Amino acid sequence: MDLIPRKFYLDDIFDDFMVPERSTLGKCDIYEKDNKYHIEMDVPGFKKEDLRINLENNYLTIKAEKKNEVKDDSKKYIRRERSYSKFERSIYLGDADEEHINAEYKDGILTIIVPKEDEKKSKKYIEIK
Repeated sequence: MDLIPRKFYLDDIFDDFMVPERSTLGKCDIYEKDNKYHIEMDVPGFKKEDLRINLENNYLTIKAEKKNEVKDDSKKYIRRERSYSKFERSIYLGDADEEHINAEYKDGILTIIVPKEDEKKSKKYIEIK
């Protein structure tokens, strides 16, 4: 039987100390407006050339990869954490009009506008045998 709860006084500070920083990379807001999907995604630290977007099997996939291969012998690094970064995120969009997707990247925010495909107006009647 424990009389003292697990998170007693400052214990929670030490528990969080060793947990890696939670990244905001790839977090996004998705909303629908004017028959279009709007996706706003945080991808700070990347250039437009580092980003790839594709639509396949109704999944919109955003990939980002950044390599820092600069070699400078005049510097003696004590710690180097910014040499490589990569992420990938897929979002299901069942009725996307793949011909009219627009994307813009500004100030670390990727904005993608995906028009919804018009509903098929034709009906097919199935004969019952």
